[in-house]
Amino acid sequence: MTRIDHSRPFLPVRIAVMTVSDSRTLETDTSGQALVERIEKAGHELADRRIVSDNADLITDVLRGWVADPQIDVVITNGGTGVTGRDVTPEAFERVLEKRIEGFGELFRMLSYQKIGTSTIQSRALAGVAGGTYLFALPGSTGAVKDGWDDILVFQLDNRHVPCNFVELMPRLCEK
Repeated sequence: MTRIDHSRPFLPVRIAVMTVSDSRTLETDTSGQALVERIEKAGHELADRRIVSDNADLITDVLRGWVADPQIDVVITNGGTGVTGRDVTPEAFERVLEKRIEGFGELFRMLSYQKIGTSTIQSRALAGVAGGTYLFALPGSTGAVKDGWDDILVFQLDNRHVPCNFVELMPRLCEK
């Protein structure tokens, strides 16, 4: 169930998008473009966008740079979450994350199951927090990106979503 409390003012967040791919360019990156369009349509700010090859060290370096950047609140990656040898996005995330958000991957696969059946088991979508920044890893297909945004992130990244959302927790992410 999704509920928006329209009495609250909308608070845009700054989101960086990373497409993990050895073959895509900005012109052929339909998944990344679908995500950017959704981010902007929702009223958020695109803080940065990059295409990074399927290399855990390179992915980790970009993630760490974005986590250290106070102008980035959220990172969303697409691609590299499968089970082949080149799929290393979850491994790169593990190097950076301080806390995992277990329910994100579970919910993503549950919702995806309704659309693609048991093939969803091949997804290693995940999320977590590092340095006060939310990180979300989605599969690289355009359909998966749309599902992850339309069914989960559009609500959790809207501070008006009730009873709770990720945005209202942002000021407390670095509490000790």
